[in-house]
Amino acid sequence: MEIKVFHNINYEKDRVLIHAQNYNHTFSVNPDNPKYHVHPLLQAAVNSLPIPKELKLDIKLNSSIPAGSSTGTSGSVCVALLGALDFLLSPPQHSPEEIASLAHKVETEKLGGQSGIQDQICAACGGVCFIDMYCYPQSDITKLKLNKQTENALNNRLCLIYLGSGHRSSALHEKVIRFLEKEGSGFKPINQMRDLAQKSKDCLVKGDLNSFGEIMIENNEYQRSLHSELIPKEAELVIKTAKKYQAKGWKVNGAGGKGGSLTILSSDQQNQKTKMLDEINSLGMGIKSIPVSLNLSGLTVTTQEINN
Repeated sequence: MEIKVFHNINYEKDRVLIHAQNYNHTFSVNPDNPKYHVHPLLQAAVNSLPIPKELKLDIKLNSSIPAGSSTGTSGSVCVALLGALDFLLSPPQHSPEEIASLAHKVETEKLGGQSGIQDQICAACGGVCFIDMYCYPQSDITKLKLNKQTENALNNRLCLIYLGSGHRSSALHEKVIRFLEKEGSGFKPINQMRDLAQKSKDCLVKGDLNSFGEIMIENNEYQRSLHSELIPKEAELVIKTAKKYQAKGWKVNGAGGKGGSLTILSSDQQNQKTKMLDEINSLGMGIKSIPVSLNLSGLTVTTQEINN
């Protein structure tokens, strides 16, 4: 993301120009009175921090990850935008954790949607985070200290697979929510899924990636137990291929359902990983692997002064 800052000589009200490049959309916004008629998330974000009236902004946003891929893209974009806008306050007023909280409020309070907290926290803090949500949306955040060998192995073995279309499962998720409300807080699979977080943390700190992969699979099966359609047919095809090449773990990302993506922990044998990805990329239906790596630093803002 890039923001160019200019003097608002004529004190225009619609003084923020946004280029949502993934959508080929360009539009102007009054940050003091957004209309939310297009890309409401972006408009709500620019309305969340005071933009000085004497400034005009030209904002370009672009992501290499497809929209709706269930990888926290909306939360990440919101964090990046808020983090950059915070720099305009000179000096910046918010910590990464506070930026994550602001981004969460954009989706829940300003736009009235449902949102977890993990996407915003991970985007802001970076690295591998253990999040203890003791009272929604309040949490304690621990950034795990992994040894270099584990970091390198994760970068080499984690594979992100786009399942061919953007995530669109609201109706299905409403069914799951109603089912869980009926079952109540004692529903065993939900409690078991919760406990997997601590087990995953322990495995990663110890560098036991094969056990971590087993936990990924266990989580995937708990998702399946909530509703069979949470693991779509495209994901099943990818999982079948992953098994063929001795992958150690796989998990549908986000809440699951039609579209989105799946993460695989590949075999530690490079030739097996290469063959697996080649076959996955040949499945068709828009299914493809997307290169990814750990972002250890999280939210980072740089500035550059340009003299015309």
